[in-house]
Amino acid sequence: MVTETKTGLDKDTIEIIKATVPVLEEHGAEITKVFYQRMFENHPELKNIFNQTNQRKGDQSKALADTVYAAAYHIDQLETIIPTVKQISHKHKSLNIKPEHYPIVGKYLLLAMKEVLGDAANADVLDAWERAYGVIASVFIEIEKNMYKEMTDTVGGWTDFRNFKVTKKVKESDVITSFYLEPADNNPFPAFQPGQYITVKAEIEGEPHVHLRQYSLSCAPDEGYYRISVKREDAINHLPAGIVSNYLHENLDTGSILPITAPSGDFVLDQTDNRPLVLMSGGVGLTPMISMLESVVKQQPERKVFFVHAAQSSNVHAMRDAVKEISEKHSQVSSYVIYDRPSNEDKLMKNHDKEGYIDEQWIKSVIPTNDASFYFCGPAPFMRAMYRVLKGFGVDDNDINYEFFGPASSITAG
Repeated sequence: MVTETKTGLDKDTIEIIKATVPVLEEHGAEITKVFYQRMFENHPELKNIFNQTNQRKGDQSKALADTVYAAAYHIDQLETIIPTVKQISHKHKSLNIKPEHYPIVGKYLLLAMKEVLGDAANADVLDAWERAYGVIASVFIEIEKNMYKEMTDTVGGWTDFRNFKVTKKVKESDVITSFYLEPADNNPFPAFQPGQYITVKAEIEGEPHVHLRQYSLSCAPDEGYYRISVKREDAINHLPAGIVSNYLHENLDTGSILPITAPSGDFVLDQTDNRPLVLMSGGVGLTPMISMLESVVKQQPERKVFFVHAAQSSNVHAMRDAVKEISEKHSQVSSYVIYDRPSNEDKLMKNHDKEGYIDEQWIKSVIPTNDASFYFCGPAPFMRAMYRVLKGFGVDDNDINYEFFGPASSITAG
């Protein structure tokens, strides 16, 4: 007699899926690479949704491989990966992923498994994965359905893209520019949670498809506008210049129209916590930290805040004066600046508190306790370094909050 688990899958199916875990661990990246190739060959319109830069770099393939591996490993306890599903679903909501996209993904994922694994992906394996994918997809679809409903039920909320107008453009550093956005239709729009992001749609002349990019909101909610602070990505080494960031810097001016999605994301400030708050950022990773900083001084004026930012030098240090002004105005805030390549002027003017990098010894010297709530964001190497620093400081995992820009990655890798 065949019995089913609470996932709706019979035990034979679950055993087959779990038996494929070692294979996925070994060949997952190759499977997902082939998956994207075949899917885009047959559905080129999906290039309007998926970030092609991440495709070229391989980041998206690795992120999908990790997700498939986790789903297979936990197929009999899918509730274990619900936090990861919700995080991905926020990104899906921001990209307007719909239920009709899931059968397409399932079809080409199975075809990629067959192409890469050959005879190892026999009929029983593919049948089991087809059933398992249906269950996994249904979890995503249900969570995303609720997210879309929650947004449309919010005053001023919307789904898909909505035109916003650039009301102000401010150069924050040599490489970062802020864009202040308000609805082009002048109708209400919702607040957001500090740390969330929006997706912008760039339709660039000469480009074969639409480009979507996600940018953190860099202001406090309820300001009467959204603000994104965008780093211009220049060509470096083997990587080309950022298509969308350069487009925004060069082509968007006051009065320009920019289609965006409603705010999304679960990397948000917990304002029910009254313990000390430590906000740590590297480079453009300061954008969600600025939103959290501006929010906490308004909403929690008694809460102690430590704002720690690392950059190469003052030339690329955005919003330095704004943070300085906040820390001078609000005694609850202590701010620190670390430059790893300070200019001669930086050294002369003493624009920074430390030269080099944030390390465990220095953190212990400026943060009086590890019983605090820690948030950090920045380039992947910075993120992994901060995680090691905080673990060395004895910070509990429940108090460590972070978000990678772009596809999810491992905080302990490298």
